[in-house]
Amino acid sequence: MFAAISTAWPLLLGIGLLMIGNGLQGTLLGVRATLEGFPTAVTGIIMSCYYAGFLSGSVITPRVVSQVGHVRVFAALASLASASAIVYSIFLDPYSWGAMRLVTGFCFAGLYVVAESWLNDIATNETRGQLLSVYMVITLGGLAGGQLLLNFADPESFKLFAMISVLISVALVPTCLTASRTPSFDAPTPVGLRKLYRLSPLGVVGSLITGTANGAFFGMGAVYAGNAGLSVGQISLFMGAGAIGGMLFQWPIGRISDRFDRRTVLTVVTFLAALVAAVMIWLPVQDFSLLLIMIAIFGGLNYPLYSLFIAHTNDFLEPDQRVAAASGLMLVIGIGAIVGPFAAATSMDIFGISGYFICLCAIHVVIGVFAIYRMTRRTAVPLEEQGSYVAMPLRATPAVAALSPEAEWVEDDEPADGQGEEKEPSSSA
Repeated sequence: MFAAISTAWPLLLGIGLLMIGNGLQGTLLGVRATLEGFPTAVTGIIMSCYYAGFLSGSVITPRVVSQVGHVRVFAALASLASASAIVYSIFLDPYSWGAMRLVTGFCFAGLYVVAESWLNDIATNETRGQLLSVYMVITLGGLAGGQLLLNFADPESFKLFAMISVLISVALVPTCLTASRTPSFDAPTPVGLRKLYRLSPLGVVGSLITGTANGAFFGMGAVYAGNAGLSVGQISLFMGAGAIGGMLFQWPIGRISDRFDRRTVLTVVTFLAALVAAVMIWLPVQDFSLLLIMIAIFGGLNYPLYSLFIAHTNDFLEPDQRVAAASGLMLVIGIGAIVGPFAAATSMDIFGISGYFICLCAIHVVIGVFAIYRMTRRTAVPLEEQGSYVAMPLRATPAVAALSPEAEWVEDDEPADGQGEEKEPSSSA
């Protein structure tokens, strides 16, 4: 593993800097929108624009990379994302912010596509899962660390936007100066949604609604915290706690899901998340220590769900279908994430600040109810036939699916020459 990390460290460092900047930017915009007096519904639309841009960037960037190469695309998108961070501070109106949020989402999706495909090229079957774990820790750690930078300057000043721009620009340096070869690009082709739904209805619907939960949670968390009267320092801790909780709960929940019926595990997890959200509806924000603990628990329960749905879907697939199916599910998650911030904002308009947790509670109840319904329609996969749970990064693109250990080369059942022959997983199911 250390040999792979030593080769990939410039790229991993660049990703870490990007995640710090992205984590700071999402929270800063939520705080600043509240300070500027943007209506909650308008802020929800602005935050949804990021996920719309992210989804389009996930689809379009692979075509561009195949034509002009990784380094050029990475440099161009990072430069555009860096410039967008400055534009936020110049034009303080919802229309400009919505447009820049769309551009930012597109750029970051493209940056992740490049990074993830590059990591996949570096990885071998022996190091693939280890690199994915390191990548996930870096992305979550960067996301959490970016929240703390909110304390370095007044959110109403230009400085934090400039800091975001600097972080994104500096992320270019280790990546563009790396001595490793430029990889070939062969992104997996996602399975069509109709076919994916036929393969696993729970996987598709669960991923869609989980994406909605993630979009609501991260997109409107800072807006909730600001309207609840938390200080800037408290908001940064509130948002960071959710990401840290997701990092801590990922492994134990995954291990449990490998030992029991995965549908039962994901149903229990989502209902527990709904219960925690329901408790937080009534939890006074003045008890900040308890609030932090509860949001960390919620993040820990909410975050692993989409990895559970990918693992559940894989249980019904052949090995050569899994990469393409995971790619398709990530696009489904992206579609759901577009809806999330607007759904949370609408709920907050109707119910006040408690509408944030009412929305999250309702989303998880819907996931759980649908999971129970599907359990009555299809028998469970025997435990001995279940695949292994693989933790997937939260803000990832379909390109990361090829980095999963599920993408290992599989042996051909009927080699022509009578010898064991390896073949690469198919890019479409």
